[in-house]
Amino acid sequence: MSEPRGRVVMVVPTYDEAENIAWIIGRLRTAEPEVDVLVVDDSSPDGTGEIADRIAAEDAHVHVLHRTAKGGLGAAYLHGFAWSLEHGYDVIGEMDADGSHQPEQLHLLLDALADADLVIGSRWVRGGSVVNWPRRREALSRGGNLYVRLLLGVSVRDATAGYRVFRRETLEKIDLSDVRSTGYVFQTDLVARTLAAGLRVVEVPIEFVERERGDSKMSGAVATESLKRITQWGLAERRAQAGRAWRRWMS
Repeated sequence: MSEPRGRVVMVVPTYDEAENIAWIIGRLRTAEPEVDVLVVDDSSPDGTGEIADRIAAEDAHVHVLHRTAKGGLGAAYLHGFAWSLEHGYDVIGEMDADGSHQPEQLHLLLDALADADLVIGSRWVRGGSVVNWPRRREALSRGGNLYVRLLLGVSVRDATAGYRVFRRETLEKIDLSDVRSTGYVFQTDLVARTLAAGLRVVEVPIEFVERERGDSKMSGAVATESLKRITQWGLAERRAQAGRAWRRWMS
């Protein structure tokens, strides 16, 4: 897997990120001048989409998709992935608009893709860290990821992370048309699908920085959806495993 990485695009979903969007695009374009940016805006009432349009008008590496309503993180990423695949990108990535995912660390993910199908910028592997998080939030994230590992039987330590890069072949193989998760559980969903397809997932340590401007999109409803979906998947997988064991025993 040591071939050149080809054309790269980072998909950046936005909703009310007017304070951050120009800043994060500028940092990304400076850190990785050859990497394109695709902003997927869910009709932000604060004018985020219009700011992105003005940047795109002056920079051919920046593109903008406007969605008609706030449809959730997963839906925005699916829209962005479809556009990126249609436009021939070889590597398709995800990152937040609020600065929590530092563009200056993107090279770590891209370099690791030489030996992987999906690379995750991880807070919870050795060398990873978080900045300005209260202990309660760190405990919730660590606990949630432990729950994912135990219930889904995956070894990834930060399956909920949103800083990642995929090979286009990975997205083509995991059948995005069948993805129904829309909130933050979307990230766990794609990790599970990638592993189930027999593909290689690699985690690299990053420093995650809590946003300084604007409001977090994480809510109790989002967390509840994630827990519910992961539990459903885990129980379904356990039933499937029991069924396979029973058929082997009967045969």
